[in-house]
Amino acid sequence: MTDRAWFDAAKGDIPQWAASMPKDADGTTIDWDWVRSLDLAHGVGTIPESTPQSIHDALKADYATRERLESIIAQCNSAFMTDFDRFIGSYRLPRALAYANRRLNDNINTLLPLGEQQHLWAVSRERRGRATIAVLKPYSGSGPSNDDQGMLDLSGEAGGTSAGNTAAENSDVKFPTTVALDDVQDRTAAILDARAERRKAQRFQKRAGDAAMARANLSGATSPGGAALPGGAASSGNATGHHPKPDWRDAYLPGRDVDAVMGIDIETTGIDPARDYIIDVGFEFMNMASPRPAGEPETYAYEQGYYAAGDAYGQSRLAFGVPPENAALGNALIAKLTGIDVRGRSSEAGYRLFDEWPQAQAGLLARLTQQPYVAHNATFEHSWFMLNVAGYAESYRAGRITIIDTLPMSRQWDPGAVPTNEHPYGDNTLDAYAKRQGALDSAHNERHLGLEDSHIMLVAMKHHLAALKAQGKGPWGSTGRAGVGGKSCGRKR
Repeated sequence: MTDRAWFDAAKGDIPQWAASMPKDADGTTIDWDWVRSLDLAHGVGTIPESTPQSIHDALKADYATRERLESIIAQCNSAFMTDFDRFIGSYRLPRALAYANRRLNDNINTLLPLGEQQHLWAVSRERRGRATIAVLKPYSGSGPSNDDQGMLDLSGEAGGTSAGNTAAENSDVKFPTTVALDDVQDRTAAILDARAERRKAQRFQKRAGDAAMARANLSGATSPGGAALPGGAASSGNATGHHPKPDWRDAYLPGRDVDAVMGIDIETTGIDPARDYIIDVGFEFMNMASPRPAGEPETYAYEQGYYAAGDAYGQSRLAFGVPPENAALGNALIAKLTGIDVRGRSSEAGYRLFDEWPQAQAGLLARLTQQPYVAHNATFEHSWFMLNVAGYAESYRAGRITIIDTLPMSRQWDPGAVPTNEHPYGDNTLDAYAKRQGALDSAHNERHLGLEDSHIMLVAMKHHLAALKAQGKGPWGSTGRAGVGGKSCGRKR
């Protein structure tokens, strides 16, 4: 069990957030009194009676609550990071909201099959835009062979009713099995698509404004007559003649003086840090330039026997659990991908939950702040740490955390990452990058376990940096940076 006192402390921060963040990510005014009324520690989901109408109503209520919570959580990062006067002192509240939302999401995913058992609907998982959602369709299974076939009691008065019982057996009130489902459909995809369109419009407006300023010769971007001023940044090319366009990920590229780093990779039950759980964390250390520290053990037994520790040291593998409700649901996709079956990772089986383990969070944060940390597609790890690790958001905003990403290293500096029809920006998966850099044999694939993936990532990074230095490219090229590089708040480069 987690220490519940921090939920009270999180609610104590509401006045700070209310003053700085009046609206959520969808532009709706936030009802902070409603947020204050939520029992974040013990659950915000609706537990229904075992009647069809109760199940339907509970799912409707849970979807509405989740939409309100997630629209608030989605805005918190922007509000916190742009709070330049530091009026908001802590990121506890978003972490507490995410904690409650994960349990709410488990409740929703429990209600969905319960409704199927009651023949209220059939559930299919479908990709819609930016999300995979649960789509409810009318139930079409076989019913009892009598005059009341296809009828269910939705009156809520038939105690002990089991799925498949006819209305005639239980009540005088009869409803068709194909109940109205419009008010219990998952709107996640539509919400995310609408947000993306708003962001796109905002970016377009900003670019148009910047272009107008440049044409007016007020931005310093052009000389009179519209010609580009000399000394502009050159694009970063590679040996194939392919010149990737600079983008926001380039802020995570390492500098020419990078040395001691910690590589980290996490495995989760899904892709949303406000809905899913961290179940596996692996990290290790490696020096990119200086010798490996003396006195460190020279061997380490990875799961893959063909992995050699080499220059790596300080390896650690951490396993975490999920709530019983999540374990009961199972997760076939994650079991296939990672080999981790969450049905055996219940907190009732003795596994600690990461978001309920302050000591584990504090230990990880101490390591993340000691030196730059490296991840492949590091914004993924960063987003999870923001909503799971106490003190991470505050440390990041204060400039005590530096993040390096091997994904833009692959995209910008790896000649093998050429665009194709299948991969318009080149194949920059960790598996492909590690193989091109000699960190993974072509006969084997990325393992999708935290420690093993951290290891091949660091080996690939070290090989890649050595080659770039020898060629005078990458950090040592004309557009390279001095120092360790990476993304860090409040530090000029």
